[in-house]
Amino acid sequence: MYLKALEIQGFKSFPDKTVLNFGEDITAIVGPNGSGKSNISDAIRWVMGEQSAKGLRGAKMEDVIFGGTEQRNQVGFAQVTLVLDNTERIFPALEEAEVAVTLRYYRSGESEYYINRQSVRLKDVTELFLDTGLGREGYSIIGQGKIDEILSTRSSERREIFEEAAGISRFRHRKEEAERKLERTEENLVRINDKISELELQVGPLRDQAEKAKQYLILRDELRVLEISVWLENLDALKLSARKLEMDFRAAGKERDEARAALDALYAEGERFGEEMRQKDMEAEQVRGEAGELDAQAKDQSAAIAVLESTIAHNQENIDRAQTELVESDSRAGGLAAQSAQEKERAGDLSKRLDALNTSLEALLEKARTAAAQAGGQQSEAEVLRGREAVAVAAAADARAEAAAIAAENRQLEERHGAVEAEKASVEEQLEQTQRDAKANRRRLEDARDDAQAAANIIAGHSLRMEEREKKAAAASDKRMKLTMDAGALENRIRLLTEMEKDYEGFSKAVKLVCQNNLRGVHGPVAGLMKTEPRYTVAIEIALGAGLQNIVVDWEEGAKAAIGFLKQRDGGRATFLPLTAIRGEELRPGGVEREFGFIGVASRLVSFDPKYQNIFQNLLGRTVIVEDLDCGINLARKYHNAFRIVTLDGQVINRGGSMTGGSASRNSGVLSRAAELETLHGRAKTMREQLEAAKREEELVQRDLSAARYDLETAEGQRRQAEDEVLRLEGAKNHFDILLKSISENLENLTGELESLTGHLADNRRRKEAAEQAIGRQEALAAQYREQAAAVLSDQSELLAQSSALTEEVTAKKEELAALAAERDAAFQRSADLRRLAAELTGDRVQKEKTLGNYQEAIEKAQAEIARRRENMNALNARRESCRERLAALNDEKMALEARRTAQNKAGQEMNENLLNLERSASRLEQKLATSSMEEKQIIDRLWEHYELSHSDAQAQRIELESVPKAARRIGELKRGIAALGTPNIGAIEEYDRVNTRYTYLTDQRDDVEKAKGELEGIIGGITGEMTRIFAEQFQLLNESFQATFLEMFGGGQAQLELEDESDILNCGIEIKAQPPGKTLKTISLLSGGEKAFVAIALYFSILKVHPTPFCVMDEIEAALDDVNVTRYARYMRGLAGRTQFIVITHRRGTMEEADVLYGVTMQEKGVSKILTINLNDMAKELDIQ
Repeated sequence: MYLKALEIQGFKSFPDKTVLNFGEDITAIVGPNGSGKSNISDAIRWVMGEQSAKGLRGAKMEDVIFGGTEQRNQVGFAQVTLVLDNTERIFPALEEAEVAVTLRYYRSGESEYYINRQSVRLKDVTELFLDTGLGREGYSIIGQGKIDEILSTRSSERREIFEEAAGISRFRHRKEEAERKLERTEENLVRINDKISELELQVGPLRDQAEKAKQYLILRDELRVLEISVWLENLDALKLSARKLEMDFRAAGKERDEARAALDALYAEGERFGEEMRQKDMEAEQVRGEAGELDAQAKDQSAAIAVLESTIAHNQENIDRAQTELVESDSRAGGLAAQSAQEKERAGDLSKRLDALNTSLEALLEKARTAAAQAGGQQSEAEVLRGREAVAVAAAADARAEAAAIAAENRQLEERHGAVEAEKASVEEQLEQTQRDAKANRRRLEDARDDAQAAANIIAGHSLRMEEREKKAAAASDKRMKLTMDAGALENRIRLLTEMEKDYEGFSKAVKLVCQNNLRGVHGPVAGLMKTEPRYTVAIEIALGAGLQNIVVDWEEGAKAAIGFLKQRDGGRATFLPLTAIRGEELRPGGVEREFGFIGVASRLVSFDPKYQNIFQNLLGRTVIVEDLDCGINLARKYHNAFRIVTLDGQVINRGGSMTGGSASRNSGVLSRAAELETLHGRAKTMREQLEAAKREEELVQRDLSAARYDLETAEGQRRQAEDEVLRLEGAKNHFDILLKSISENLENLTGELESLTGHLADNRRRKEAAEQAIGRQEALAAQYREQAAAVLSDQSELLAQSSALTEEVTAKKEELAALAAERDAAFQRSADLRRLAAELTGDRVQKEKTLGNYQEAIEKAQAEIARRRENMNALNARRESCRERLAALNDEKMALEARRTAQNKAGQEMNENLLNLERSASRLEQKLATSSMEEKQIIDRLWEHYELSHSDAQAQRIELESVPKAARRIGELKRGIAALGTPNIGAIEEYDRVNTRYTYLTDQRDDVEKAKGELEGIIGGITGEMTRIFAEQFQLLNESFQATFLEMFGGGQAQLELEDESDILNCGIEIKAQPPGKTLKTISLLSGGEKAFVAIALYFSILKVHPTPFCVMDEIEAALDDVNVTRYARYMRGLAGRTQFIVITHRRGTMEEADVLYGVTMQEKGVSKILTINLNDMAKELDIQ
C-alpha cells in the first residue's frame, strides 16, 4: 500500500475539507453522473504536476477553485494534499517514511508547492515522480484520455507510455538538457571565434601605432619645453609694450574728453539758439493766431454788412411791390365808385319813367271807367264781369311785371355772381401760388439755416483738425531733427569702425602685413571669415583665442611664401591654416544636446563659407558652448572632461578638468568689433529708412496742414454765404406772411359776397315761381270772366271790343311799370354794393401804408448798423496791420538766429571731426591694448590649453634660450618631425596592451569551450546508448508481458508489439497488433470499439505486471466493455492488486464487486460533493460472507 490519503479543500465541487483514506488493495469510487467522482481523479492528477487546464477538464486554471452556488460563496483558493507511504523507499531522495505533496492555487494566479510542508518548485515535484510510473506523464492515472492515446492512429504518440514503462524518461530529460547545453556551448564558441577574428584584425595595426606613438611622445616633450620658453619670452615683450600703450592711451583719452566737453558746450549753445528760435516760432504762431482771429472778425463784419445791404434791398423790393399794389387798389376803388354813381343815375332815370307810366296808367283806367258808365245799367252784369276780368288781368300783369323784374334782377345777380366767382378763382389761384412760393421759401430758409449750422460744425471740425495737424507738424519736425542727429552720430561710429577694420586694428603686426599686401592665396584671418550672433560673440572669441588671428591660405606653398615674406620684412610671426592640409573633426553630441544648459557645439554656432568647414571644425569642433559655469561643471563631470567647455560669459573648462576664467570685455575683441559693425550697419539702414519716413511724414503733415487751412477758409466763406441767404429768405418770409394775410382776407370777402348772391338768387327763383303761378291763376280767372262777359254781351260786340282793347292796354302799361320798378330797385342795390366794396378797398390801403412805414423804418435801422460795422472794420484792419508788422519783425529775428546757428553748426562739424579723429586715435590705442592683452591671454591660454600650465608653473619649466629665432627653428623641425609621423594615436599604447591581453584571454577561453563541447558530446552519446539498451530490453519484456496478458484476458488469441523502425528504436513509432479468439491478426485500429478498449486495458495491465506503480487510478476505463469482459477486467485487476494499489472510478457492478472499499460521492446540496464510505470486507465479516 503506497497511497495513504487524499485531502481536498476548495477543489472544484469540494468546497469543504474532504479526506479520503486508502487502506486496502482496491478502492472503488461510485456515484451518479455529475456528482463529482472524476474530480477526485483530477485532484490527484493536479497535485502531481498537471499544468493543462484542458487536461483537468476546464477552460482556465481558475476553474479548479470552487466557484460558489446559490447557497454558498466562492472560495479564494484550492488545495490538494497527497499522502504517500515511503517505507519501501520509492522516493530514494527522501528519508521520511511518509511523504505529503501539497499544491495550493489562489484566484490571483499564484500557486504554492510543498513536500512534507517544505516549500518547493514545480520542477522538484516533477523530478520526484520521474521513473516511478507516477506523475502527470506516467501511467499511474488511467482515464479515457490515456485509452485514447493507446487507441490513437498515430503510433508515435504512444511512445511516452512505453518510455515511462521502460524507465528511460529520466535519461531522455538528461539527454535533452545536455543537448541544450551543447547548443549554448556551440553558440558561445561561435561568438568567441568572431571576437578573436575581430581582435586579430586590431592587434597588428595597434602594434605599429603604439611604436609610432612612443616616438611621438619623445618629440613632443622636447617641443613642449621649447614652446613654453619661447612663449614666455614673447609674453615678457608684450607686457613691456603694453605699459607704453597704456600711457599713450591715457593721454589720448584725456585729450578726447576735453574735445568732447568743448563740443558738448557748443551743442548746449546750439540748443539755446534752438530754444530761442522755438520761442520766436511760438510768439509768431501766437501773432498769426491773433491775426487769424482779426481776419475772422473782419470777415464776420463784412458778412454782416453784406447781409444788412441784402436786407435793405429786399425791404426796398417789398416797398415797391406794396406801392404798386396801392396804385392798383386805388384804381379799382375809383372804378367801383364810378360804377356806383352810374347805377344811381340810372335808378333816377328809371324812377322818372315810372312816374310817367303811373300817370298814363291812371288815364287809361279813367277811360275804362268812362266807357263803363256809357254802357248803362243793362250792361251792369257784363260790366261787373269785365271789371272782374280787368282786375284779374291787372293782377296777372302785376305778377308778370314782378316776374320780369325778378328775371332782370337775376341777370344782374348772375353777372355779378360770375364776376365774383372769376375773381375768387383768381384770388384762390394767387393764394395757392403765394402759399407754394411761401412754402418753397420756408424750405429754402430751413435749408439755408441747416447749411449755416453745417458750415459752423464743419468750421469747428476744421479748427480742431488744424490744431491737431499743427501739433503733428511740430512733432514730425522734432522727430526729423532728432533722427538726423542720431543718424549722423551712427555714421561717424560706422566710419570709425570701418577704418579700423580696413587697417586691421587689433590684429598682430604680422597679420596686418600679410593681409594688407594682398599676397596670393591668402583668404584672410579667421576672424574675418566668420559671423556669429551677438550673444555668442564673447564665447566664440574665448574659444578661438589666438586662433582668431590665424591666417587661412589655399595650400602649404602659399603659407610658405607668406612666412618668407614676413621674414624678409622682419614682420613678426603668424600662424597659417592651409585649406589642403587642415582636417576638421566635430564632436558628436551623443546625448550632450539634451543636457540642461547646453547651447551647441561651437563650430555650429558660427556661419561661414562651406569651403572653410575643416578650418572651423578643427578650431571649434570639439568645444561646447553652455549657459553658465554651473552647467559647464555638471557637463564636464558627467562626460569626464572629454571635451572643452566655454560659457557665454567666457569662462573655460579645459579637457582634463582645468578651468580658466575671470572678467572679459564684451566690446574690445576683433569679433566683437565685426559684430558691432554689422549691427551698426543694420541700425544705420533702419535709421535711414526711419529718417526718410520722417521726412515723408513731415511733408505729408505739412500738406495736410495746408489742406486743412484751405478747407477752413472755404468753410468760413460757405458759412457767410449761408448766413446771407438766411437773412434774405427771412425777409422774403415776412413779405409772404403779409401777402398771404391780405389775400386771405380778400378771399373771405369774396366768399361772403358769393354766398350772399347765391342766397339772393335762390330767393328770386322762389319769388319768380310764385309770380308765374299767380300769372297762371289770374289769366285763367280773366279768361273765365271774359267768357262770362261775352255770353252776357253777345249782342254788344263793339262795346266789348273797346273794353278788351282798354284792358289790354292797361295790362301792357302795368307790365312795363312793374319791369321798370324792378330794374330801378336792382340799380339801387348794385350802387350800394359797389359803394361797400370801394369802402373795403379804402380800409386795405391804410394797412398797406402802415406796412410801407415798417419797411422804411427797417431800412433806416439797417443803414445805421452798416455804418457802425464799417467803423468796427476800420479798427480791425488797423490791428491786422499791426500784427503783420510784428510778424515781419519776428521773421527778421529768426533769420538772424538761424544765421548764428548755421555758423555754430559749421564750427560744431569741425569740432566733431576733430573729436572723431581723437576717438579714432584713442580707439586704435584701445584696440592695440586689447590686442596686446588678448595676445598675452592667448599665450597664457595656449600654455594652459596645450600643457595645462599656469604662468607660474610654466616659469618653473622655462629654460634659458640661446636665441629666440634659433629656438623657433628647432620648434619647426620638431613640428615637421611630428607631422611626418602623421596623426599619432597616443591611446594606441594602452589600447594595444588591452587588446593583446583580451586576445590571449579569449584564445584560452576558446580552448576551454571546445573541450567542454567534446565532453558534452560524449555524455549525450553515453546517454543515448544507455537509453537504447534499456529500451530494447524493456520493450522485449513489455512485448512478452502483453502477449501473456492478452492471452489470459481474452481467453485465447494472440497479440504483439512491433517497432516501426528497429534501427531507430528511440524515435520510431510502436504498432499494436491483436488477434482475438476466432479472428485474424489485425492492427488495433481495425478492431471494434469494445475490443480496442479491452486491448488497451490488457496493455496497461501488462505494463503494470512488468513495472508496477505504487498506486493506479482508473477513471471508468471499462465503460465500453460488456458485462463478461468487465468481470474478466475486475478479476485480472484483483490478481494485480497485490503489487499495485488500485483506485477505481466506475459505474459497473462487476468492478464494484471486486472492490474492498466503496466511496460514494453524492451531491445532496446542489454543486457540492460529499463522500460516503463502505468497507465491504468489514461488512462481509459481520455478515459472515465468504
